[in-house]
Amino acid sequence: MSDPRDRLAARLGVLETFLDTTGRRQHLGAETRDAMLAAMGAPTDPLAAARHLDMLDAADAARPLPRWLVLDADTAHRLAALDGQGWTLTLEDGETRKGQGAETGALPVGIHDLNGAGWVTTLLVAPRQVPLPPRGWGVTLPLYGLGQDGAVGSYADLAAAVAALGKAGADFVGINPVHAGFPADPQAFSPYSPSHRGRLSVAHIAPERAIDAPGGELLDWPADQGARRTALRAEFDAGAPGFADWRAAEGEALELFALHQALSDTLGPYWTDWPTPYRDPNSAEVASFAAENTDTIAFHAWLQWRAERDLTTVHKAADAAGMRFGLYVDLAVGTQPMGAETWADPTLFASGVSLGAPPDAFSSKGQSWGLAPLRPDTLADRGFRPLATILRQQLRHARLMRIDHILGFERAFWVPQDRSTPGAYVAMPRDALLAVARIEAARVGATIVGEDLGNIPDGLQSALHEAGILGCRVAQFQQDWNADTATFLAADTYPESAMTSFGTHDLPTWEGWKRGRDIDWRRDIGDIDDAAHAEAHAQRRDEVAALTGLLGGDDAAALHRFLAETPSRLVAVQIEDLLGRVEQPNLPGTVHEHPNWRRPLGVAPDALGNLDAVAETTRLMLKANRRGRDPWRS
Repeated sequence: MSDPRDRLAARLGVLETFLDTTGRRQHLGAETRDAMLAAMGAPTDPLAAARHLDMLDAADAARPLPRWLVLDADTAHRLAALDGQGWTLTLEDGETRKGQGAETGALPVGIHDLNGAGWVTTLLVAPRQVPLPPRGWGVTLPLYGLGQDGAVGSYADLAAAVAALGKAGADFVGINPVHAGFPADPQAFSPYSPSHRGRLSVAHIAPERAIDAPGGELLDWPADQGARRTALRAEFDAGAPGFADWRAAEGEALELFALHQALSDTLGPYWTDWPTPYRDPNSAEVASFAAENTDTIAFHAWLQWRAERDLTTVHKAADAAGMRFGLYVDLAVGTQPMGAETWADPTLFASGVSLGAPPDAFSSKGQSWGLAPLRPDTLADRGFRPLATILRQQLRHARLMRIDHILGFERAFWVPQDRSTPGAYVAMPRDALLAVARIEAARVGATIVGEDLGNIPDGLQSALHEAGILGCRVAQFQQDWNADTATFLAADTYPESAMTSFGTHDLPTWEGWKRGRDIDWRRDIGDIDDAAHAEAHAQRRDEVAALTGLLGGDDAAALHRFLAETPSRLVAVQIEDLLGRVEQPNLPGTVHEHPNWRRPLGVAPDALGNLDAVAETTRLMLKANRRGRDPWRS
């Protein structure tokens, strides 16, 4: 008889085997299996696991329909399992419909609940496909780098940059995530390790009173944020018309977040370090703190209102400039396990594990990203509404969104905290997650881009294509890897359903790539020795010769002409390449060894649209017919 723990792990989505990047098949071990079960709050004792399986089987047998279904919007459906049964349908706007039998009638886009005798099925009613956008282009830039004289860039700077680049012809301006961070930890400024993805970063609020910039070649985040916080506190104390109504409309979720931030001011940035009673949002001690610190809680709620107001200004600037998309925002793949999101809702996340990647040729031990995974079972129990809320927040002020590491919609690699225990893949409800993305895109007429780079599961890219979600193509990686020498793919081989760029914030710039600057950094920080450094440079020289030969030149204009001529519906041009910069924004795998997220652009944001390189790029994009109509209004 098979071990009930194996069957329970499989039932919860833990994959028994997977192929690694070298083509070798990896198998699930007992130690890893138990770590995955514990992460989802499931028993690891054989008898308890058997009982848990029986309970799950009994629950499934008692229901005529699965826990969730994806249905096409505005189409009448027949659910044969409901023949002869009565039911109540609760639409997401609160409307209820009672019915009998299999015919449900046409349903609007949204997440609805179908209730029967002792069971509930979530109906994810979505358009079958997000319309492909017209051929367009935009500029990606570091929000933090837009400030002047050493100041961290603000949302006001972003509005100026959007207005300038929109006037110059760009369809969008892309930025790194602006999720809420850790104001109580001045060193925690990575945008990809957020405290809460459903709330906004307050690091970029522009105070009404100018603050003294710290100066310097690199951004001094602690000094900037300290001065900014002081100015914003004075502004809050002076009063804010309109804040109270907004706060009331945001409701309990905002209050819980603001309470967490106020606790962080007193107890430290990471809730796992707090005294035990304060780790529970429902404890008497937390309630007492809330009653005694109403002013501080109100201040943190006000900061969210100010960030929201500033981003509204950015959105208006994009509209005024006639931009098709305006902001292009980025959704981080996960949340920091010691932040506000996990404190407020711990059962939504797996515990004792991190998101990461399995071992490969570049990382013999694999990668642990220090991010808490969403539990697929809890997501399903809640009708996938937590994900919908996060996506909706991102699309409040943007019409283009990138989902970081969308491979996690198919399967997520969970790494135990004890790194001696291998990690494992956990299957995710892909069809449901893609339906939620389509639902949220449909609400506002947005386009979704999924970062589909890496060890791609079979079938995922086809599913993305069918859903109308664009993939990512990075020219640095678009090579014939089976060729004996460096061979880059021609422009006409790129897919239409994609966002294409030369690189990303994690990769070298055009000038840095040609010089092998990233290779030098790896040697300087001790990742590779001199022999590997020389070998990597030799390979890079071959790659540079191959790509510049394909482009017919080695300047940025030749690169951008190539990108413009690809069939890909969208092209993203990095501001660092337009400015001829050598250094990249972030060097993956480093924290303090490389000045990540600290390099200012050194150009006034309202002057970006006047750059000769921008004007030249606009001409190249227009020549390639990169302007078009709104597909949601066709």
